Amino acid sequence: MIFQPVLNVLLLVLLCAPVAALAVIALTKATGRGRALWALRLVMLVACFTMFLRPGIPGGATETLATDTDIVLVVDTTASIVAEDWNGAEPRLDGVRADVQRIVEEYPGARFALITFDATADLRMPLTTDTTSLISSLDVLRPEVTSQSRGSSIGIAAPLLQETLSNAAQNADDRSRMVFYFGDGEQTVTSPPEPFDGGASLTDAGAVFGYGTAEGGPMKLTTGSVDPSDQGGYIEYQGANALSTIDEQNLEAIAADLGVEYQHRSADAEPALPEAPSTTVGYAESGSVGTVTELYWIAALIVVALLGVELVRASMLIARLRHLRVRPASRATPTDGGAR
Repeated sequence: MIFQPVLNVLLLVLLCAPVAALAVIALTKATGRGRALWALRLVMLVACFTMFLRPGIPGGATETLATDTDIVLVVDTTASIVAEDWNGAEPRLDGVRADVQRIVEEYPGARFALITFDATADLRMPLTTDTTSLISSLDVLRPEVTSQSRGSSIGIAAPLLQETLSNAAQNADDRSRMVFYFGDGEQTVTSPPEPFDGGASLTDAGAVFGYGTAEGGPMKLTTGSVDPSDQGGYIEYQGANALSTIDEQNLEAIAADLGVEYQHRSADAEPALPEAPSTTVGYAESGSVGTVTELYWIAALIVVALLGVELVRASMLIARLRHLRVRPASRATPTDGGAR
């Protein structure tokens, strides 16, 4: 038997002990049916305490599939990544999130790193197998604040990508490395994009995914506030909504630098993902991860049953009180019609 408490055990004791003491005192003073009721309430408290401890039995096994690969995701977070021309009028960032989810599913067990870039490049998440944190980071990802935007280069993440790949190669030279770049290719500074060829020798496979349309999409203002009322409105240029268009020539150049394929992404097609360059370990070879058979549900059933008893008793008491309030109509006394 093992326990996985939802809170610190000491805190659970501090929460339940005073209530248990009161129940014991009431139990000793009660008589008749009251004694049985307080005994049931004490049992319900013990069941709640047990449920919060989350008891379980070690056992069972879940087979795992591991991909011996490090994958670096490079995501554009400039204002244009929320241009509304994905799947009609949805922001491009929705497409990025969907494609990253597909990549995570395609390479189970791989390690993932997340790099984002706008005016600067940041390593949001170092290499990890925690894909839940990766997806959560993308779910809360927001583009740069519009008022602070001063233009950006689509290649500004190249040095950080090369550094991340170099560190991965030094720490685990036997692992393969893949790079996926997500962006629209818009270069909004006058200088030419920084080349990505420095990371080509460290990249075994991957892809450059392009988002957007030639017609372009409007971009909502971003303030950095979490209050929805502070959001709204679009970036304007010369009295009209500014439009962001895809630059596939720039994206193809990035793909050529990295030695990977370029794909224009749209919502009506799945991304074509390359095979992992290193051997994917099969189920039989990867071993198994121990699991726990949860038993807290037994205590939960006891709590529900005892709560049902309390509800039935409360309903009976309410019905009895209502019955007592209804007074039988007094019989009318005959009036004297005079002496006989």
